[in-house]
Amino acid sequence: MSSRARRALAALSLAMLLSSLGTSVANVALPTLEDEFGATFGRVQWVVLAYLLAVTTLVVSAGRLGDLVGRRRLLLAGVAVFTAASALCAAAPTLAILVAARAVQGVGAALMMALTLAFAAAVVPAARTGTAMGLLGTTSAIGTALGPSLGGVLVGGPGWRAIFLVNVPLGLIALALAHRHLPRDPRTAGAAPPRSDVTGTLLLAATLGAYCLAMTTGRGRPGATGAALLGVAATGAVLFAVAQARAAAPLVRPATLRDPALRAGLATSALVSTVMMATLVVGPFHLSRALGLGAAATGLVMSAGPAVVVLAGLPAGRLADRVGAGRVGLAGLLTMAAGALGLAVAPTGLGVPGWVVPVVVLTLGYALFQTANTAAVMARADPDGRGVTSGLLGLSRNLGLVTGASVMGAVFALGVGSPRPSGAAPGAVAAGTHLTFAVAVVLIAAATAIAAGAHRGRRGRAPATTPRGPGTVVGHPPGAQRT
Repeated sequence: MSSRARRALAALSLAMLLSSLGTSVANVALPTLEDEFGATFGRVQWVVLAYLLAVTTLVVSAGRLGDLVGRRRLLLAGVAVFTAASALCAAAPTLAILVAARAVQGVGAALMMALTLAFAAAVVPAARTGTAMGLLGTTSAIGTALGPSLGGVLVGGPGWRAIFLVNVPLGLIALALAHRHLPRDPRTAGAAPPRSDVTGTLLLAATLGAYCLAMTTGRGRPGATGAALLGVAATGAVLFAVAQARAAAPLVRPATLRDPALRAGLATSALVSTVMMATLVVGPFHLSRALGLGAAATGLVMSAGPAVVVLAGLPAGRLADRVGAGRVGLAGLLTMAAGALGLAVAPTGLGVPGWVVPVVVLTLGYALFQTANTAAVMARADPDGRGVTSGLLGLSRNLGLVTGASVMGAVFALGVGSPRPSGAAPGAVAAGTHLTFAVAVVLIAAATAIAAGAHRGRRGRAPATTPRGPGTVVGHPPGAQRT
């Protein structure tokens, strides 16, 4: 990999770090914000939800817009918006302004999330795509893992405003690096102005917004409001599909979603993300109630999973480059299934090791799968469609996380036998954990079946013979080595 590509990846990694840090850093400040603004938890949680909703509803549109107007200039705009919104969050005098600023911050994060993967696929050789995706995955995991601990230190020290203010210098550094080292967008002098699918963009945003609200309303027990929102989301999905089929310049080309490998990559990504969110939902309750750990020990044990992703991301990418993304992805899913099965059957008598060992196995499998799946999907993307493909990948992960927080949380509460697991008996909490990860095993088995079918399909087709962008090895399937 050239020094220019390495510098570009450094800029992209910092952008990825900022977007993932924004996802996880605010949760720890919610109790403080309740006291600061005298608000209920239901109102304060919108500090987190506003960011998540903005990212989820806009990430595909952001990717498509990058394909149309230029990824470099739009990524720079995303970093600038994120940085400015972070400063506004830090200065917010009211909860309403803070929530609004977080939504704007999410707009910037959507641009960064969608375009970092697309840029990485364009600036590195095809034979090093897995390594690049492993690096970005590692950076994202560092941001996710660092968020709660960094947020706790800042809230306990300078105060809650510091958790947003810290993004400002990091954002300025990312902006400078990206401006200097990312390749410029191709010139389009004399070309017709790019057409955008306004109708499709609005329909997709409304559909995803309704779905996310349905999932976050009632925490897996949506009731009449949630059911109505799911109905809106289903109707919106149908209207979006019709609009894409008729649009002259669709947001998502129908032919793109007819690619079986892409559909399999998106479906498995969503299923796997749903399972991984279960560890974050169930873990604090299981460790504190079923195993009797204190808050500090619970936080320390919970860091084991993100630490594995940080350590395994780059090796997983290199392995995908060496032996092929399809094989590594399947190995990752099988490893995940073993970890989830361990969590589904491990008795509480095993103590902390009974939780940590299966979680480490589960998370190792996730690192293998996610890196390989991202590399395989991005390697197949057309050069002028990498932005929307990257956005679809981000969307699938976010929908999995939203669904996992809601549905797997509801499964856990069902297994516990109480809507408030924090007050349940240790045995009941353990039963909820076992039921949740039994369901997780089923979800991983479904993902494995989908991935295996796609892998067999790819092996049965001839390798691509046309270049897909800078560094592509003509005639080599994704993940193949140069010879």
